[in-house]
Amino acid sequence: MDKETPAASAAQPLTTDTVFGAPCWVSLMARDLGAAQDFYGHVLGWTFRKGRLGDEFSVALSDGVPVAGIGALARTLRMAVAWTPYFAVGDADATAARIRERSGTVAVGPLALAGGRGVLAADRDGAVFGIWEGQLYSGWDVWHKDAPAWLRLRTRNAFDAAIFYGEVLEWASERPGCCEVDYEDDEVVLRSGGHVVARLSSGAVEAAVDPTIRPHWQVYFPVPDVEHGARAAVGHGGAEVSRETTPYGPEVTLRDPDGGLFTLTSDVPRR
Repeated sequence: MDKETPAASAAQPLTTDTVFGAPCWVSLMARDLGAAQDFYGHVLGWTFRKGRLGDEFSVALSDGVPVAGIGALARTLRMAVAWTPYFAVGDADATAARIRERSGTVAVGPLALAGGRGVLAADRDGAVFGIWEGQLYSGWDVWHKDAPAWLRLRTRNAFDAAIFYGEVLEWASERPGCCEVDYEDDEVVLRSGGHVVARLSSGAVEAAVDPTIRPHWQVYFPVPDVEHGARAAVGHGGAEVSRETTPYGPEVTLRDPDGGLFTLTSDVPRR
């Protein structure tokens, strides 16, 4: 996560203490920042600006609005290239403790960074996610409502996963403003402020060789033309992994040149 982006306005800073439990950012751990910028610039039309953490971090912009972070961290941390969602929390230390208490793993943090504190963790089935305590950038309401990215957890058992994340992130709690959890068509649906922000689906296999089948958080990017985006990805060194036809249009899962998985979906409201 580029911790520079959650920078709220000085007048009314929006923080994770009042907006909690919901996805608040997505970030790519890349090996080569320039190569990742070139690829996603061609596929998604993003432009980039430098992040506050140095030359190895950047903020992706869509029509001037921050939508994601890219950091050249995979080589340094010896981790696979992957898109990672971050969830807003009021207290990173307390949330990290809840992750450990429920048999999850805290891999990095809490780390003090510009504007707040971050943690990189994994749930008990191995799906990697992050948490963020602190300021949210001034355009977060737009990010939250207009869905520059939405999420699906591919997990072994969606119900069990919902219990884990619900306890860790205080979903469906009595706190005002918490995320709402519903069960629809064998999936767990997460809503924040009335907006669908994530879905949890069963069926992942922990021991699977194919990373698309193992438990993981899948990041979806809505685009006006899925086929055009898929051709651009393949033309710039990516690979098509799978495709699906949904009632809302096609979805194509792709692998960037370094192996990072993401899905292009039709430019429609989140279902």
